[in-house]
Amino acid sequence: MGRLIGYMSNRSDRLRDAVHQERAALATAPTRADGWGLGFYQGGEVLHKKRPQTAGEALDWADIAGDVRSHCVVAHLRQATVGDFRAENTHPFRLRQWLFAHNGTIDRFAALRPALLEQLPDFLQRNVRGDTDSELFFHAVLSFLHDAGQLDNPDVDDRHVLHALRSSVALVDRLAAEVGGKPGTLNLVLTNGRTLYALRRGKPLAYVDRHGLHDSVGRADSARAEAEAAALHYVMVLSDGPTLAPGWRAIEEGHVLVVDRDLRTSTHAL
Repeated sequence: MGRLIGYMSNRSDRLRDAVHQERAALATAPTRADGWGLGFYQGGEVLHKKRPQTAGEALDWADIAGDVRSHCVVAHLRQATVGDFRAENTHPFRLRQWLFAHNGTIDRFAALRPALLEQLPDFLQRNVRGDTDSELFFHAVLSFLHDAGQLDNPDVDDRHVLHALRSSVALVDRLAAEVGGKPGTLNLVLTNGRTLYALRRGKPLAYVDRHGLHDSVGRADSARAEAEAAALHYVMVLSDGPTLAPGWRAIEEGHVLVVDRDLRTSTHAL
């Protein structure tokens, strides 16, 4: 279970302000979780902040993400359904330039796991560190990108990524059916830091395409600060919120939202 956030912006220094501005939507997330993780891009590197177990204390998005400077961020609050409380089981997961986080559960995962693992090339099998359905599904997506020769392409075409997502979902559905399972819940965010992909599959998924900072942590105290606030543009995605906050739009079931490096959005049927 848990909650999942994807974020892309034209400013690396405004995440705290964006989180504050979208607090009406983010407040629908659980205030307590089994753990949390944050993945982001900074100086050409992919970085992590993870806390696998929280001892049930209240969580605050601004405290978690407030000091992060990045144009692209994936955040996850975990309420564990598969796997224990280790960093290896804490989202987001990473391989090379790719980050991935998942909100949901693959039905009958323990029964289908060996068959799904066998579908991966050896180097991806060796990279699976934890026990979660989410990490293994991520590696299935990567395997299809690898098959297409696109795993390390920083400018991968959206068609290849959409094909990898589509093929991975079809594979997991087939393997689940073979062991008597149902189609899995697969809300997810996948990014290489240049483009962000958000799939709605089984749970609510919504996004906001926001121009301008109208409700910041501190008040603009100069004409320059006001101009910078007005120039801010970001897209934020949230999985499994029960209601839509003002300005937020639902992504259709079975569709993928694509956010490119220029913050242009498009949706595609899976």
